[in-house]
Amino acid sequence: MDKITVPFIMGDGVGVEVTPSMQTIVNAAVQKAYSGQRQIEWMEVWAGERAFKKCGLWLPDETMEAFRDYKVGIKGPLTTPVGGGIRSLNVTLRQTLDLYVCLRPVRWYQGIHSPVRHPEKVDMCVFRENTEDIYAGIEWEAGTPEAEKFYRFLHDEMGVTKVRFPKTSSFGVKPVSKEGTERLVRAACRYALENKLPSVTLVHKGNIMKFTEGGFKKWGYELAEREFGEALADGRLVIKDCIADAFLQNTLLIPEEYSVIATLNLNGDYVSDQLAAMVGGIGIAPGANINYQTGHAIFEATHGTAPNIAGKDIVNPCSIILSAVMMLEYLGWKESASLIEHALERSFLDARATADLARFMPGGVSLSTSAFTREIVERIEK
Repeated sequence: MDKITVPFIMGDGVGVEVTPSMQTIVNAAVQKAYSGQRQIEWMEVWAGERAFKKCGLWLPDETMEAFRDYKVGIKGPLTTPVGGGIRSLNVTLRQTLDLYVCLRPVRWYQGIHSPVRHPEKVDMCVFRENTEDIYAGIEWEAGTPEAEKFYRFLHDEMGVTKVRFPKTSSFGVKPVSKEGTERLVRAACRYALENKLPSVTLVHKGNIMKFTEGGFKKWGYELAEREFGEALADGRLVIKDCIADAFLQNTLLIPEEYSVIATLNLNGDYVSDQLAAMVGGIGIAPGANINYQTGHAIFEATHGTAPNIAGKDIVNPCSIILSAVMMLEYLGWKESASLIEHALERSFLDARATADLARFMPGGVSLSTSAFTREIVERIEK
């Protein structure tokens, strides 16, 4: 398609700065790569605090319909209260559209300061299961009738005696299914084969949670052997597993041994953020939520709304910019994606970046958000 409509959520806090920055840079890259033969028409849809102030709803039905109809969209960061209040809007979007893969590629860009000695060895793509695990949101607060009822069921019907302080305990349920595991591991294996990557590692805590995380490991191996047996036999695909805590240690010690990671929701949250820190921080960490069966995909800034710096023109827009690079690659517009990545890396090599990155660069020049946007556009246009 030469002209596509992309729904976008501006986002809360710094979203109103990083999202326009991303759009300006994407528009420049698409124009440069295709000389007007391809175009993106941006269509704003609403969610989060900005939506609530506009229409009294945190996630209007029209927003969900736009993502359903147009399939590919992008979003800035959204407010999620800690403790009480609304459920995570990010989780709601993922579950409603059944975006079962949270895809988080992690690589180091030359010029970026890293807290580890060899960040160039970090080159992984995390496939995080997006719809199950404790993120399913099945939980009951301590002291409520529901928590008491749930405990009574556990104790009286299931014979559970290991709840040490039942009267003050909150409870959560961790669903992990064979079907959910299989479609995630299938996507990870296909990605590894299509991109000629050396291995898929199942990261789990099956030594403790034997039927949920242990099931993930078991079903993952079975799926790989059943559907990718030929690739396993001839060495085009290697599948292995690692317990989550050991994996977190290994990423620091031997990151070069890992390529594609398939893991459950909570593990994936920890893993992807640690890996991001190893290559320079979540400010340059892209992400996407994808259903490979329907084609629906929402690309997103992976950081929060950062209200403490909102409106100061200092926020780093690279997370959503690199997420847009992923979006362009997903659309098959790889030439424009490459232009953006190259411009970013050249800017980093010249030690020109927003303050969060530039302060660690030898001779670093701190640019405002708007100045950094202009810098990248100029490099693309050259």
